[in-house]
Amino acid sequence: MSTPLIGVSKSMLKIKELINHVANTCLNVLITGETGVGKEVVAQSLYIESNRSTENFVKINCAALPETLLESELYGYEKGAFTGAHKKRPGKFQTADKGVLFLDEIGDMPLALQSKMLHVLQSGEFSPLGSDHEFKTDVWVIAATNHNLEESIQKKTFREDLFYRLNIIKIDIPPLRQRKEDIPSLIEYYFRLYKTEYPNNMGSKPDSETLTRLCNYPWPGNVRQLQNCIKKQMVVNSWKKIFEELPNEHPQEISTPLTGDSPLFPHNEVNNDRMNIISEFVDLSTSSDTLFEDISLKKIKKLASDKVEKEVITFVLEKVGWNRSKAAKILKISYKTLLYKMNEFTVSPPVK
Repeated sequence: MSTPLIGVSKSMLKIKELINHVANTCLNVLITGETGVGKEVVAQSLYIESNRSTENFVKINCAALPETLLESELYGYEKGAFTGAHKKRPGKFQTADKGVLFLDEIGDMPLALQSKMLHVLQSGEFSPLGSDHEFKTDVWVIAATNHNLEESIQKKTFREDLFYRLNIIKIDIPPLRQRKEDIPSLIEYYFRLYKTEYPNNMGSKPDSETLTRLCNYPWPGNVRQLQNCIKKQMVVNSWKKIFEELPNEHPQEISTPLTGDSPLFPHNEVNNDRMNIISEFVDLSTSSDTLFEDISLKKIKKLASDKVEKEVITFVLEKVGWNRSKAAKILKISYKTLLYKMNEFTVSPPVK
């Protein structure tokens, strides 16, 4: 099961909206961002939302293989094409036909292979190594990189024409330090995920002060680093040890929560019921200078909708004994959509 795209920040909501818009266009997509921000998760989300989701999702890391091996992996080869080629083997372009080919770390592709890649993207045709026959392929190419390809073009390490062929739709994922409001949701998701993976090592979730420190940490390794910290916490169950081993962990001063006694919300003007509802979707611990910048009806509508959907899906699944086929029929959605939403909302049967 693929990892859902988690986030309530403005940037992540925009990315989710863009995914919904372009998923069925099959226009080439270039995903950019620092290492560990979740570029493959975005690629998989595009695939899941597209009409190609029943076909293959094939990934190849362009930085992990030497030039000759990368070429044979992409295009395949005929028997006897080179020493060790004892039998014919299809490449990724054939395996991904009618589906998605995810080219991870495209910025590290050797310059000599970039021209052949450009030809395939333009014509949809390629020749396996050792073959004179051209094959047709119908793949949706999604590429990702942590490089600044415009700078690589200036340095002549990346072809400009290939860049424009790949960069029809660009999705730039901000680093985690620029979308701190996503951190609590990510922590919650990974705790639920690893609860079944490490059933005998139940690490404690962060209290409010610990969560503040986690949100203030810059996370140079982004989501991947946070994910590994949650894994470790599930085993060692010591936030103190986690913080001791975080590089350059300098917790910022904890913001004073906005409560009914704060200057912004004088006690005699607060409707507690209303505040309780708002606090579900707005971080009231944010400083008063930035609080109203985060209040967006569109964002809150999405959060509220997700909350209601999650509760309804969980309710129906519980009533039918977690029979997902029955639940999908009752909810009048496809089985695949139900699985995706269960994954997105981290809905799972109780651990026995």
